[in-house]
Amino acid sequence: MTTADLAGYTGQWMDVATTNYHGYDVATLPPPAQTWATDEMLNILESCVPVWAPGETLASLGPSNPKYWHFLVEAKKLAYGDLYAYNADPDFAKVPINRLLSKPYAGSLCSRVDPERASRPAAVGRADSSGDTIVLSTADRSGNMVAWVNSLFDSFGSGITVPGYGITLHNRGALFSLDPKSPNAIAPGKRPFNTLSAGFVRQNNQPLMTVTLMGGDMQAQGIAQVLVNVLDLGANVQAASDMARFRHAQVPNVLSMESPLFRLVGARLKAMGHDVRSVGGSIVGGYQAIMFTPDADAAGLSPGIGGFYRAGSDHRKDGQAAGF
Repeated sequence: MTTADLAGYTGQWMDVATTNYHGYDVATLPPPAQTWATDEMLNILESCVPVWAPGETLASLGPSNPKYWHFLVEAKKLAYGDLYAYNADPDFAKVPINRLLSKPYAGSLCSRVDPERASRPAAVGRADSSGDTIVLSTADRSGNMVAWVNSLFDSFGSGITVPGYGITLHNRGALFSLDPKSPNAIAPGKRPFNTLSAGFVRQNNQPLMTVTLMGGDMQAQGIAQVLVNVLDLGANVQAASDMARFRHAQVPNVLSMESPLFRLVGARLKAMGHDVRSVGGSIVGGYQAIMFTPDADAAGLSPGIGGFYRAGSDHRKDGQAAGF
């Protein structure tokens, strides 16, 4: 990498990846970021849960039912299969994002899941690293809301710090592929596949909430889980974080569940064929979110926005929810 490479790069305004999930508009980061897999995962759940469990919803099944988790995990496997197959810099590769995020396409995937048995995804993807990502959400009295993510990738990025400025350079070029047939194959001037994730939800064309969750390949699957907690189960923004999560690794096909959740449904999921493990909370990422609630009576308390904010921050990581 040369000085000219850095001087020739400029930031870009991108069109977000979007879907509508049970009446809520969900916006996420587009390729080459991974977050559009959140949208596909939600599409699959919306289209396929009625097929996999006729007459049921995720809410009616509930988190104590192993099928609730089985469906979430299987939807993740399908979405990440497409993520690893297609995600790349759209300036260099054709990423069929409109097709992948369409409802008919999600419906076409339902038959690939056995409602009673775990599947084995194709051995594509990569092992995740320890990482050094932070996320935050913020909002102001004028109604501006921001979901933000920043990452060095590895625990100290490239290990190079710009003299005199203290800026540490990341090493996200590590996520290129050396397979010349891959859409993510390394090339000059090309942006690599990256795991950065942030999202935003609107209801009736009005802002509802930010959502961010750090943690490598946990990010897109984790955002989908907390959105299901809010949009399907009715959790508030803090409870959505406090609720137990899983992390599925595509390449070894290992399902990691926080220990209380493992004790609740782990044995039954293992009987369905999942290679399920009990883990501590640090592996399932760290979340922050802010939700806006319209309220004419709150206009005097929150000038200009006609409502109030609620915030949530993950107990598994450093961070807090604060307002002033």
